[in-house]
Amino acid sequence: MYAGEHTAGTEFVIGPLFVAHGVTAIDLIGGLFFGNVLAVLSWAFLTGPIAVRERITLYFKLEKICGKNLTLVYNLVNALMFCFLAGSMISVSATAVGIPFNLPMAKLTDWLPTSFSWVITVFAVGAVTTVVATLGYNQVSKVANIAAPWMILVFLAAAIAVLPELGVTRVSDFWEVANAKIWTGTPLEGQSKFTFWHVLFFAWFCNMAMHIGMADMSVLRYAKSWKSGFTSAGGMFVGHYFAWLASGILYAVFLQKSQSSLEFAPGPIAYYAAGFAGAACVIIAGWTTANPTIYRAGLAVQAVLPNSKTWKVTLIVGLVTTLAACFPALVMRLLDFVALYGLLLMPMGAIIFIDFWVFPKLGIQSNLAELRQWKWNWTAALTWFLTLGVCVFINQRFGVEIFFLGLPGWFVAVFIYLGSNLIFQKKHA
Repeated sequence: MYAGEHTAGTEFVIGPLFVAHGVTAIDLIGGLFFGNVLAVLSWAFLTGPIAVRERITLYFKLEKICGKNLTLVYNLVNALMFCFLAGSMISVSATAVGIPFNLPMAKLTDWLPTSFSWVITVFAVGAVTTVVATLGYNQVSKVANIAAPWMILVFLAAAIAVLPELGVTRVSDFWEVANAKIWTGTPLEGQSKFTFWHVLFFAWFCNMAMHIGMADMSVLRYAKSWKSGFTSAGGMFVGHYFAWLASGILYAVFLQKSQSSLEFAPGPIAYYAAGFAGAACVIIAGWTTANPTIYRAGLAVQAVLPNSKTWKVTLIVGLVTTLAACFPALVMRLLDFVALYGLLLMPMGAIIFIDFWVFPKLGIQSNLAELRQWKWNWTAALTWFLTLGVCVFINQRFGVEIFFLGLPGWFVAVFIYLGSNLIFQKKHA
């Protein structure tokens, strides 16, 4: 599942966006390596151990700690973020579906739907994706298992196939061409400059909601051992390493042929490099990300509406996702959106970590909302909202970019939640 989900539609977007933001070759390769190592360790040592001990979804765990009403607010935010993420992947798939119809493609600067034909194509892709997601976890996993090995090969084959167009005719040519024509260090017009640290923190935190934010408790609760957290390496080092490099190469060829056009079309780019297999890879890559993401969003909404049938909830979530997918801004600003998504949900992961591991050692009550039958845990709410407020202040006052806020934000959340509970529980013992 990890290999399928993370060798997916996002990879056809994120790899090119690194090129557009002017990352150098050495910064990209080094940043991706260390960032992905940190991501795998986060799954293995933060999410995995709690998931296999609790054997419950993230949402049920939050009800125990935060209370039903605060969890409801969290679930709504979470579901909305999941819908937007899945929507961006439906958009990516739609760029390939539209190839036979000469579908007009959006540009890096576009925010609104570019044509009626684009909207129709997006709804067709969204319908298929939603149907698969309604079939449940087993079907979602099967799609990933079937698609992942083939997609990986297409990514690599497409990138290798176009290297001669950039001037690579032997292995020894690659590094020189990589610096001169692919990851040149010069951003495209209107794009900010990225460094090694941008790459490292993005690779680590692009899935912050899943590992540090504990969302993958819902998936890893099925694992036989906490060590299954290390299987995330199959997604990180295949999808978030090789696939990002491969898609960056494909985008460099497109820029060379189009004389640095701002048009952004993963489907046609892959089709040019690998023919029908490339276009099919883009379509299925979008599905393998959108499917589990819609499934997760459905779980979040069902926690809010527990008496609703799962398939009905998933259909509604799929409709919202498809509507969001009509807007190209989701793809064009994907790096910022993914960073924001993780940051919004990160404080709840810090709360779970401290509540599960630290409170028992300090003699403080864990799962306070469950024990006291609260619907709203004010210490948890204070932690969530104050942490986000501090992050906004750091961003506005000191100009720290969103990619770097997750790390200090986590420690802020830990400090606030621990401190507020030490004071409150001692006062109301």
